Amino acid sequence: MLDEVFRVERFPEPDTKAAAQSFFVVNGGCAANAAVAVARLGGRAALAGPLGGPAGADSNGDHVLAALAREGVDCTGCPRVAGVSTALSAIFIDARGDRVIVTYRDERLEAVVPGDPAGLVASVDAVLADNRFPDFVRPICLAARERGLPVVLDADRPTQISDDLFRIATHVVFSSECLRATTGLNDLAAALARIADLTPSFLAVTQGAQDVLWREATTLRRSPVFAVKAIDTLGAGDIFHGAFALALAESKDEIAAMRFAAAAAGLKCTRLGGSAGAPHRAEVEALLATPYPATASNP
Repeated sequence: MLDEVFRVERFPEPDTKAAAQSFFVVNGGCAANAAVAVARLGGRAALAGPLGGPAGADSNGDHVLAALAREGVDCTGCPRVAGVSTALSAIFIDARGDRVIVTYRDERLEAVVPGDPAGLVASVDAVLADNRFPDFVRPICLAARERGLPVVLDADRPTQISDDLFRIATHVVFSSECLRATTGLNDLAAALARIADLTPSFLAVTQGAQDVLWREATTLRRSPVFAVKAIDTLGAGDIFHGAFALALAESKDEIAAMRFAAAAAGLKCTRLGGSAGAPHRAEVEALLATPYPATASNP
């Protein structure tokens, strides 16, 4: 999707107006942001997902594809739907780096399915899917599982606890908001345990500046994140998922993959601009070479 980003001192109250300190337009969307992260971290990234179209008639989609091409992301798997606009978000970021997002997505995009799922995964080493377009990603994930590939699900959109993508994926990494909304449980440990009753997949949940929680068999583990001065958290979760999937594709284990992902996401938070702030490989490696810093919950 296309993100229109406004920086404000504080979020406006109802029935008031606020002046933005700055404004910019940047690519957005969970999978698209993750693809940029993969490319900047040295991976070969291909994106598959429905966009509005056709070319020349949908300026949002034209802008999105041009920006992804500049990052070296292969978008040949992105069908364009005639007469539909590519999704658009208005994003407000306050002085603390917190954000409020309002998104418009034409429901006709949700009916699109991939023409050749097996072809999309024929030459890849891992698949990362977000759950915004489940009917589009499901056949791709199934084709990847048939090849024995790691399939990482970015569970960002609240869904039913019985969602079959939780069982199709080899790794499910939730946002804390999605996990709570999906399970109806506020306690994240209990919520992960509830999902674990339904799937053998690796399960984890990110929670911003706090530790990543994950399950090893029946034991809850914690993976610390890097302490940074955040100025913009937009896209940080997407960067985490992209880096995590890339690390698995490079045959790292889950613990090393989460540390790699936490470093990439932490660096992104120190920069303004969503996916435009995704770090490069050398920067992540430099941060990883420092001692693993303590977080608030890991003194």
